[in-house]
Amino acid sequence: MKRILIPRTAAALLLLALPAHSDIRATEVEKTYAISGTTGVSLYESIGARGPRIRSGASSAIAKTDFDLKWGRDYKRDGKDCVLAAARPFLTITYTLPKPAEILAPDVAARWRVFIAGIRAHEAVHGEYIADMAQDIYDTTVGFRQQNDPDCKTIRDAIQAPLKVAFARYKARNRAFEQAEMGAGGNVQRLILGLVNGR
Repeated sequence: MKRILIPRTAAALLLLALPAHSDIRATEVEKTYAISGTTGVSLYESIGARGPRIRSGASSAIAKTDFDLKWGRDYKRDGKDCVLAAARPFLTITYTLPKPAEILAPDVAARWRVFIAGIRAHEAVHGEYIADMAQDIYDTTVGFRQQNDPDCKTIRDAIQAPLKVAFARYKARNRAFEQAEMGAGGNVQRLILGLVNGR
């Protein structure tokens, strides 16, 4: 998400399993950062001041989705060729979300619940895209054959090409989603207006 949020008072809250993504299993971690204020406006201002940094720290976001993807791979010789016979992904998706540090009045608390539920749902889409990317990598690399590589050395560089393609697809999909959500009249803008409306 092109985020407009929060500081990194990040406490790990949850560990959840994503729905079975065929061969991909992921761990979700939710962290929070504390924001101050007791009105919609002050909460949003605090998000702007304390939100996760993006674009090399040039601006802040409301929330942030990060991931760590590692692979265990089994290469097997087939004659003079080498084949990637199996791959085991280890995927962790981390969401960073804002959390008010103070007790909110009932009307503000109600607006906050709608806001944070919408932001959480937005970030979950990013998480789905990450899992889809991992699946894409799996589908396009397992079974990959490198000819004339009996020592299974050049295959390790060769499989970088489909990895880069899968990552580029993920970035393009993420960017299109952000533009739709963050633009004028988009879902995130509506969530923000709902929070600050009523001051």
